[in-house]
Amino acid sequence: MISRRDAAIALDVPLEMVQRHGLPKWMTEAELGAILDNPPPWLVQSRANRTGKRPVWVHLECAVCGYEEAARPKKWWPEFTYVVCHHHAPAQVPAARRGFVRSEFDGVGSRFVGIVDVAAPDGGQ
Repeated sequence: MISRRDAAIALDVPLEMVQRHGLPKWMTEAELGAILDNPPPWLVQSRANRTGKRPVWVHLECAVCGYEEAARPKKWWPEFTYVVCHHHAPAQVPAARRGFVRSEFDGVGSRFVGIVDVAAPDGGQ
């Protein structure tokens, strides 16, 4: 059985959209396959309206322990170098490369900190 959330991820649409169009809380793989093979008009329209600028879902994977989840990206999220679970100690997080400056962003997905490493303006000297 596939949850409504997993169906939304597979269809690459927001969870609210599958709820609004009456997909059940649980469905079989065959039912999801039928939707993928013969998309209903609302799904065809959704795909046609997509600008391609931001993905509907992103895959997050901790760079330390490998925990994974799918999440809806937020407008404020930069392009992360990697993400780590918020409970990992700083010593567990891969170090920034020489000449790079690190920024951290809390509140990524359900449990992550986003890490962004950018080249230092002065070259790190």
